[in-house]
Amino acid sequence: MKNCVAIVGRPNVGKSTLFNRIIGKREAIVDDAPGVTRDRIYAQTDWAGVEFQLIDTGGYVPGSEDIFEQAIRSQVDYALQEADVVIFMVDVTTGITPLDQQVAEILLRSNIKVVLGVNKVDNSEREADLYEFYQLGLGKPYPLSAMNSRAIGDFLDVVVAMLPDQKTEGNDEPKDTIALAVLGRPNVGKSSYVNAILGQERLMVTEIPGTTRDAIDTHFNYKNRDITLIDTAGLRKRSRIHENIEYFSTVRTFNAIRRCDVALILIDASQGIADQEKKIIANVLEERKGLVIGVNKWDLIEKETNTARHFELELKDEMHELQYIPIFFVSALTRQRIFKILDTAISVFDERNRKVATAELNRFLADALRDNQPPPFGTKTVKINYVVQTRSAPPVFAFFTNEPAGIKQNYRNYLENRLRAQFGFFGVPISLRFRKKN
Repeated sequence: MKNCVAIVGRPNVGKSTLFNRIIGKREAIVDDAPGVTRDRIYAQTDWAGVEFQLIDTGGYVPGSEDIFEQAIRSQVDYALQEADVVIFMVDVTTGITPLDQQVAEILLRSNIKVVLGVNKVDNSEREADLYEFYQLGLGKPYPLSAMNSRAIGDFLDVVVAMLPDQKTEGNDEPKDTIALAVLGRPNVGKSSYVNAILGQERLMVTEIPGTTRDAIDTHFNYKNRDITLIDTAGLRKRSRIHENIEYFSTVRTFNAIRRCDVALILIDASQGIADQEKKIIANVLEERKGLVIGVNKWDLIEKETNTARHFELELKDEMHELQYIPIFFVSALTRQRIFKILDTAISVFDERNRKVATAELNRFLADALRDNQPPPFGTKTVKINYVVQTRSAPPVFAFFTNEPAGIKQNYRNYLENRLRAQFGFFGVPISLRFRKKN
């Protein structure tokens, strides 16, 4: 397992700014408002040839009764259990606060390796204020400025020196890792689903919509498959996005769609599919990602014999694109069918990466043409000579014909339906290209 470094500290001392500075990109949302980072954010990075996993945590508020601050505190506790080294961030402009002292006492009791980083030391004059931080009992305070990148290199030298020895045991990068994005409107149960899968409170869950603001990556192994679960901020209608934070959360969510292999879209069973879900589905299909639909909170619905079947037919009636998409009726609360979704997502990933042999494809084409020839294009007879798969993930098929413009949408649909009937590709958008045969 790779070494792990967690950044902790009270709210608004610059933890996320340091996190972004170390990994070299804006991964965690940064804002002047305290408490913006709520869940743990993970990223793989390295310094001086040493690789490690970096964790950004929410602002640690030890004694608070606030629901979010209690959840943040729980998340920091989990981070401390995972970390080999903790970066404890404090702020030179405020000096030691009672909250700093409480966090320092917790770290001292944890018997974990701690590097004390004093942030916002923007110039040499402020270094004179470092001595105050010796009172925390955590050893030498190291000056830095996450915003201006001052002394970051020297600081990271100290951090990696405290990590366990690096032992090379071959390439341990995950192979064929499945990136599964969990998407949906706020409060539909995305984080609850991830927690149910993982069997622990890995992500913060509350009953307040909009809790998850960043896209959170969680890595685990299931049935010998490496999976990265991406828990995302709930998508709101654009007219309701009033804060910069909400805007960037939406951007992060669409970024999660772009970098996933398979998207799980959760729908609230009590509310049905709304325009917002339709837009999410359209975006996933436009990006040519695998797709699975989960109708969550199914345990709250009064059921008759065909309730699920009727619900599924209504969904497919609302969106024709869902004809080849697997739909499951689940409950994150009772864990009903939550692993069936995971099994199917793995199958969809494999289908998306399938490569069909050219010989098989042309036998399929011969059968399809025998049963239904393309209609004439004006006075010309349209002929399709052969087909090849030009790529996978997502699958693209190139049909070579004498008249590409003569292949109308209804015949394209016919070929796609025949192709799916023979080769599967369940839950996977496929592209059919028609090219002029030279």
